[in-house]
Amino acid sequence: MLNADFSPCVVIPCYNHGATMASVLARLAPFALPVIVVDDGSDLSTQQQLAQLHAEDLHILRLPVNQGKGAAVIAGLQVARQKGYTHVLQLDADGQHAIEDVPRLLEEARRYPDSLISGRPRYDDSVPKARLYGRYITHFWVWVETLSFSIKDSMCGFRVYPLTSTLALCDRRAIGQRMDFDTEIMVRLYWQGTPSRFLVTRVTYPEAGLSHFDALRDNLRISWMHTRLFFGMLPRIPRLLTMRKQQAHWSGEPERRGQAGLRFMLALWRYGGRLPFTLLLWPVVAVYWLTGRNARRASQAYLQRIAACAQRRHVTLSQPLNSYRHFLRFAEAMLDKVASWRGELRWGKEIDFAPGAEAAIRQAEGKGQLILASHLGDIEACRAMAQQVSGLVINALVFTDNAQRFRAVLETIAPHAGVNLMPVSDIGPDTAILLQQKIDAGEWVAIVGDRTAVHRQRGGEPRVVWSEFLGQPAPFPQGPFVLASALRCPVMLMFALREQGKLRVYCEPFADPLRLPRATRQQALQATVDCYAQRLETYALKAPLDWFNFFDFWTLPAHPARREEPSDE
Repeated sequence: MLNADFSPCVVIPCYNHGATMASVLARLAPFALPVIVVDDGSDLSTQQQLAQLHAEDLHILRLPVNQGKGAAVIAGLQVARQKGYTHVLQLDADGQHAIEDVPRLLEEARRYPDSLISGRPRYDDSVPKARLYGRYITHFWVWVETLSFSIKDSMCGFRVYPLTSTLALCDRRAIGQRMDFDTEIMVRLYWQGTPSRFLVTRVTYPEAGLSHFDALRDNLRISWMHTRLFFGMLPRIPRLLTMRKQQAHWSGEPERRGQAGLRFMLALWRYGGRLPFTLLLWPVVAVYWLTGRNARRASQAYLQRIAACAQRRHVTLSQPLNSYRHFLRFAEAMLDKVASWRGELRWGKEIDFAPGAEAAIRQAEGKGQLILASHLGDIEACRAMAQQVSGLVINALVFTDNAQRFRAVLETIAPHAGVNLMPVSDIGPDTAILLQQKIDAGEWVAIVGDRTAVHRQRGGEPRVVWSEFLGQPAPFPQGPFVLASALRCPVMLMFALREQGKLRVYCEPFADPLRLPRATRQQALQATVDCYAQRLETYALKAPLDWFNFFDFWTLPAHPARREEPSDE
């Protein structure tokens, strides 16, 4: 699991939690991680309990007097640096964290080694209400102090630190030593350019659990921390605003809030039908349109490009173009996904074939196919209808976790929606072998060809091919096309576009097989991507509002430079 570039260990601050440490270490044991327990001046009983612990690669550091959670964590980070580790997983000693989520946090840290990876708590009924509601006060102040909503939860002590940037901050300035530590270090890391990424994780408060939170002293300490951070934010306002304005890659855009609202909207459609859903959808989408500045600007820029392209090609667009309607179409597409998976889109009435599509599909029956899809239209409707109408299995590769929350809600209403989804972080040999098995079994595999990979090697550039699209060069990922060539199977293009009040399925052969000869590989790859971009442009002109890439598709994100953190003392 480990390599020279990613070498994690665990740091557990412990103050009088000796009774729970054996259980915590036992739950950690399956992951074979080095563990550093920092005894923060515990009583004699805890010292004795810690002395009796037996675990492989366990190091116990004892602080002579209690200095606070923050001080204990920093001491553990320093020991980890001395031992040559690159990342530290911080974990509480009282057993409240879901240790089974450790692999998820470490995998995210491996994918994003320069980010702080943090749990985002999902509480059960054991959480004290005062503690739960008090967190929202801190959430508010953190949003003010960063001028951003990107920090979802700053108080969870279940996180993975990139050691170099974290200790560079701790060496440069004093950080809160007690219950103010978790929040302050996350804010200050954000200020210096270390982003935070969040994974939902279960948090429980054990019965008869020992809490060291002092309601008076720690609340005063946290209030003073927010005061310092607020006044530290003021001279940083220009830079923080610049950070917000920088165009992010699509994979870094946080998913918009509103899970409860999404559930309500889907329930309204389920029990009330399409009309009340649509009527309520208009004001809901208006809120998202007004508050989603980056997505709105990306939408407007795209609509300007496609309008100019249509004018150059003397194409009359079938739909009026404005970004609110663009947002509304995206929301309606969510309903189409639900309806298609629930079998409530009627073939011939709400969905049908475009001329030639049915013949192309029937000709391909019985043979494994690779579908080059895109974020133009609704490939999910194609997957659902194929399985329900003909029993055809279309597997879909999913490259991002951004849609996981919507998928979870969707599955509560359409349980089959998650079937044959194949989440991957990168296209490698293992992926190719798995897909070859699917193809050999006569199944179809869909992969999008219009989104660059979220992962790149450290210091490297994403593997893309630049091709003309809507009048301007745009980056297309190499991976799907190289994969299609390796699989040596027929390749098709497929789109489901909303036209004249119904979904229309387009399908056309693309290559059989797709060849990238070694001697002329780069030229052949360029020609293949150019052909894909041209076809994508043709179909975009048929249904311009069905383009669901709400980011600047024509740029690549710059590698974020490390920012020097000025002193505000």
